[in-house]
Amino acid sequence: MFAVDPLHLAIGLGPLATYLLVMGAINLSSRPLITSGARDAAALAVAVSGLVLAGPMELFMVERAAQFWGGGVWIILLSAYALASLLVILMLRPRLIIYNATLEQLRPLIEEAVGRLDPEARWAGESLVMPQLGVQLHAEAQPVLKNVQLVASGSNQNVAGWRRLETELATVLRRAKTTPNPAGLCWILLGTLAGLTITWYLARDPAGVTQSMSDMLRR
Repeated sequence: MFAVDPLHLAIGLGPLATYLLVMGAINLSSRPLITSGARDAAALAVAVSGLVLAGPMELFMVERAAQFWGGGVWIILLSAYALASLLVILMLRPRLIIYNATLEQLRPLIEEAVGRLDPEARWAGESLVMPQLGVQLHAEAQPVLKNVQLVASGSNQNVAGWRRLETELATVLRRAKTTPNPAGLCWILLGTLAGLTITWYLARDPAGVTQSMSDMLRR
C-alpha cells in the first residue's frame, strides 16, 4: 500500500491550497479585481513552489551538496527557484487581468479609463492602440473563469504606459459591481479539501513529521 509522507504532503499542497482559497474568495466577490500579469504569475509560482520543492528539488538533489550544506541547501535551491521564476516573469509581455467580470461589463469602463489617458486611442474589434501611452493590446475574455485579460500586442510596449493604464483602470473599477462567479465555490471547496487533508495527515503522525523534517534537513 502506498504510504503518504505527511510533511511532503503539507509542503506540496499547502501553498496550492492557499492559492485556491484566495482565488475562490476573489471570484465570489461582488467587485472586479485588477492585477498585473507579473503579480499573477508570481502568485502562481508561489502556489506550485511546494510541489516543486517536495518533488523535483528533492528527487534530483545532489547528495554531496546536501551533506556539505545541511539544511542550508534548501535556501540555495529555493533562491534558485525564485530567481528562475523572476526571470520568466520579466520575460513575459505586459498583461493586465481583471477577475470576476465579463468583457461586456468591462468594455465601457475600459473606454472611460482609456479616454482619460489617451484621446487618440482607437479600437479595432477587440484590439486597442494608445499611441500617446505607447500601449497596444487586445482583450481576451475567458467566460468560464469569468475574467478578462488585456494582453500586449507586439513587443514594442511602454512599461510606464501600462502602469498608468492599470492605475486608471483600478480607479474606475472601484465603483463597479458585478455578480459573484459560481466557479469560486469550486476553488474554495478544493482549497478546503486540500487543507483538511493536510491537517488530518499531520495530526495522525506527528512522529513521522519530525523524522521527515530531520531527513530533509540531513540532520
